[in-house]
Amino acid sequence: MNKKGHVLNAVLLSIGLGYLLEPAGDVATFQTIVMIGVPVTLGALFPDVDTAFGSHRKTLHNLPILVGFVAFPYVFGNLEYVWIGVLTHYVLDVAGSKRGIALFYPVWKKEFGLPIGVTVSSKRADLMMMFVTAAELIIAGILVFRIPQWGFSMGRQLLGI
Repeated sequence: MNKKGHVLNAVLLSIGLGYLLEPAGDVATFQTIVMIGVPVTLGALFPDVDTAFGSHRKTLHNLPILVGFVAFPYVFGNLEYVWIGVLTHYVLDVAGSKRGIALFYPVWKKEFGLPIGVTVSSKRADLMMMFVTAAELIIAGILVFRIPQWGFSMGRQLLGI
């Protein structure tokens, strides 16, 4: 995926997540979109810094880097949503492009991708990005609305209520 695709994905994903978390469509929704959107967009751009050094789609496109961004807020107390941008960058490169990424680099240099991807220069790259973004929002919606209900139901069953 190209830079434009990663940025557009991050912006659309941030808008969707903002409405999932604050569905009223008022000032609070807009604040949530901005609060999520800036770090998600920065995170979506970060992995491609490895085009300036190292091996592109290896050096900063792997699970140890993602784990570092997930752990960062717990250690330092900020950059809460940057990991979402990094993760969505990985998802776009795995699902949206033919090449894939080296998820287990530097231990294993094999690049993983899905057979549905398109080349970065393809006219269908934007369409693929929209498809991946829609899938990400569906998954986010399930996580926000269905998983808590399922956990609550399981808890009630375990307690015999």
